[in-house]
Amino acid sequence: MSDQTGVGAFRQATGRDLEDVSGQYQRRYRAYQFELISRHCGPSVLEVGAGLGEFADQFTGLRRHVVTDVDPDCVAQLRRRFADRPEVEARRLDLHGLPSETGPPVSTVVAVNVLEHIEQDSAALESMARLVEPGGRIVLWVPGYMQLYGDFDRLVGHVRRYTPTTLRQAIVGAGLEPSEVRPVNLLGAIAWWLVVRRGGVGSPRPELLQTYDRFVVPITRALESRVTPPFGQSVLGVATVPAST
Repeated sequence: MSDQTGVGAFRQATGRDLEDVSGQYQRRYRAYQFELISRHCGPSVLEVGAGLGEFADQFTGLRRHVVTDVDPDCVAQLRRRFADRPEVEARRLDLHGLPSETGPPVSTVVAVNVLEHIEQDSAALESMARLVEPGGRIVLWVPGYMQLYGDFDRLVGHVRRYTPTTLRQAIVGAGLEPSEVRPVNLLGAIAWWLVVRRGGVGSPRPELLQTYDRFVVPITRALESRVTPPFGQSVLGVATVPAST
């Protein structure tokens, strides 16, 4: 369990240690996530819950890039990882403890697999919106569909999995405008259901992650570049922060 300073929050939220290298088994999947998320990002980005920086490392050419986490050990690791990137700032951010020293507002806030951990999700989105320039965006990636909720979700503290409808409701409840909300990764949902939910595997295993990343992700990218699936392992949401009047 994490304490009030956030120590241990990364392990609690992901089931991974700071030294865990399993992220290397998901390079194609992260590239797929980045392809869908980065197209909605402006020249300055703040990532909430950046963890070890595996997703953030894909951004290049930003004017300003703020990587944050509630876990101070993650923040220290982020500072080491991005020490040679002058546009990157690593800061501690607790959405429940705003205001935080994150500097001036950014054009885009990105939160990958964060919102599902928070009971009051609309309140968390309101906190994120305070970090964004008027007219900017919040880009969300959350686990999809309660039919897939299982032991792994409970282990890492997921309050819920989302549908496009429930994510849109959280966005609207925060006073934001949902500009795109849709399911992604249909094949991943089927694999998760068969292997993790019904197959009795408590959490994804490295060998399964490697197989999925190598064979399933390329097919998913090709298929979903043409059609939007009716169901998915995750839900992608883009919310626009109201412009000042």
